[in-house]
Amino acid sequence: MPAIKSLSRAVRQVLQKPGCGCQIAVVPVRCVGFSPRQVNLDASFHSVSFSETEHPRVLITGGLGQLGVGLAKLLRKRFGKNNVILSDIRKPPDNVFYSGPFIYSDILDYKNLREIVVNNRITWLFHYSALLSAVGEANVPLARSVNITGLHNILDIAAEHSLRLFVPSTIGAFGPTSPRDPTPDLCIQRPRTIYGVSKVHAELMGEYYHYRYGLDFRCLRYPGIISADTQPGGGTTDYAVQIFHDAIKTGKFKCNLKPDTRLPMMYIDDCLRATLEIMEAPAEQLSMRTYNISAMSFTPEELTQEVQKHIPELQVTYNVDAVRQAIADSWPMIFDDSNARQDWGWKHDYDLPELVNTMFNFLGSVNSVPRLAQLN
Repeated sequence: MPAIKSLSRAVRQVLQKPGCGCQIAVVPVRCVGFSPRQVNLDASFHSVSFSETEHPRVLITGGLGQLGVGLAKLLRKRFGKNNVILSDIRKPPDNVFYSGPFIYSDILDYKNLREIVVNNRITWLFHYSALLSAVGEANVPLARSVNITGLHNILDIAAEHSLRLFVPSTIGAFGPTSPRDPTPDLCIQRPRTIYGVSKVHAELMGEYYHYRYGLDFRCLRYPGIISADTQPGGGTTDYAVQIFHDAIKTGKFKCNLKPDTRLPMMYIDDCLRATLEIMEAPAEQLSMRTYNISAMSFTPEELTQEVQKHIPELQVTYNVDAVRQAIADSWPMIFDDSNARQDWGWKHDYDLPELVNTMFNFLGSVNSVPRLAQLN
């Protein structure tokens, strides 16, 4: 076919389906030398805006996790309800299902994923499907399959169809030999979890596809993300969410990290806004493709002091978990995100006092908390 022959040999190699011994049928694509649209600045949103006819068509994989539903809500407000498709392999709750387009999508099913992109004319893809650290360590083969093989499927499809691709990374992409105070964008990365290793792999593969094939790859390394509408899942940074729930319910909190353990943190609204802003940033403003992103760094002791301004009766004890403490001690204490602030104008809205106020406002009035604390 002339159209197939017109593709470069390198691009056809990218489109080779791993492990199947045959090539995938392709259509002419613009994969090399991709140049995103130039758009006007929107100072009120610290980023750029699109006209009605230029709205991206968005797919979010792994959309039922901590960030996917909130991101879909933000993007639908920005680009229109029907332009943002949420996907996962799990059944969505009714409020998610009826809030906008939702489809089943398995990132390990290359053919199905490719059909979704083609049939829905997807132009932006947010890839949130991943097994996180604790689950990944319990099942390394599955984590390797989802976090690495799934990523390869995403990269090949994104390159083939000239998508703008976002893949999140994490503070877990660093290890005990990385500089911790502060941690720059470029430094030694030797994580000791399969989750961290897979995220370093994603960063490097995304940047390789960008420089080799012109893929418009963008990535942020998230700090610990704090949100009131998500239950703590036992992660290393989840103490910063659990303390609010326990303070309101019992007036007592047991922290599994040492009181002086400093980690970078961010409120979820800042995280979601940063994700949209990096995707809207003109390509010529990006000096790199993977950025640290941060808002604040605090210790359990500092967070406790701020919470006690609202609930003076709160009693905090420290029951240190050796595994979580070892992980925390290998992670950055402070993220240096100066490149994000300089290149595309990142700035956070929530500091520690604002974070605490927002969490209590969301979780309910604290007026009854002292009575609960006294009862306990």
